Amino acid sequence: MTNKIAFISFISFVILLRIVELIIARSNEKWMRRNGAVEYGQAHYPFIVLLHSLFFVSLIIEYNVKESTAFFPLFAVIYLILAVLKFWVINSLGKFWNTKILRIPSAILINKGPYRFVKHPNYIIVVSELIVIPLTFQLYYTAVIFTLLNALMLFVRIREENRVLGY
Repeated sequence: MTNKIAFISFISFVILLRIVELIIARSNEKWMRRNGAVEYGQAHYPFIVLLHSLFFVSLIIEYNVKESTAFFPLFAVIYLILAVLKFWVINSLGKFWNTKILRIPSAILINKGPYRFVKHPNYIIVVSELIVIPLTFQLYYTAVIFTLLNALMLFVRIREENRVLGY
């Protein structure tokens, strides 16, 4: 498989998984709102969407501008492991998993799956993805820039989420 085909296939797969996540989140959002969910963090949510959208734009631009890149299958395998871990997170939260901060006032916090061990496992996975995906093709600028931007975003996001969840 040529490097270009590997890049297109890998990025298409990652984008497809993101679309599936968004479909799940939208379905869960509808269910949560029907059950009295209140949304928090609306002011920063568009910046999260922008950050993740620009991440893919940056991947594509850096790949096409860079004179040579190599495909590192080990990073692709690590990404697949992260995808399985994210499925575990989504499955553990069930209808409560979302990309937005939604809280049903009467709902008890979920404490199963990876949530038995850490408060925000999804963010650990996302941080890892933003490093591993670009490193799969030696896209160092994207890895560094978006890791730093995501760290700033998570500082805001986790503070808000902790406040809402009472941590």
